[in-house]
Amino acid sequence: MKPMRLLLCALPLALTGCSTLSSVNWSSAWPWNWFGSSAEVTEQGVGKLTAATPLNEQAIEDALGGGYRLRSGMKTANGSIVKYFEALKEDKVVLVINGESGSVSRVEVMDSGIPAEDGTKIGTPFRDIYSKAFDNCQKGQGDDAGGVACKAKGSQHISYLFTGSWSGPQALMPPDDILRTWKVSKIIWRR
Repeated sequence: MKPMRLLLCALPLALTGCSTLSSVNWSSAWPWNWFGSSAEVTEQGVGKLTAATPLNEQAIEDALGGGYRLRSGMKTANGSIVKYFEALKEDKVVLVINGESGSVSRVEVMDSGIPAEDGTKIGTPFRDIYSKAFDNCQKGQGDDAGGVACKAKGSQHISYLFTGSWSGPQALMPPDDILRTWKVSKIIWRR
């Protein structure tokens, strides 16, 4: 009789837990994922995402190593159609992966858990990296028009997009005293 009571007590718990368990990311339960992500933005790419990574879902999923849900899409850029993938974590877009010629050419990082190799991460203030925008930054373009894009020091492939509040003309870049308080909202790697 005791096993039957135990079963009756456990059954509702197990049934209500089923819907919750379906949303668990089981790949993150593997022992090699217990100590967090070691991915960072380097000159070569973002973690294992590099210019050699084919622009297909399986290759991107393998390079990311789990922890993300992927969805694909297409958009126009400079008059041509570009395929891209978005990596989501808890239904929030944290990576956008674009490609040309069948391989990854640009990765936008909005995941605060993936820093640049110099330690810069999402939320780092402009003043912690630069003293002035001159020779380092330019007005953001396209989807990033509301921000300011700055090349990472000593890098050929990494840049940071800073965003913040400013009530000046949208066509102009804010002055350095305003930029000081702006923060990194994207780390961008380009091939």
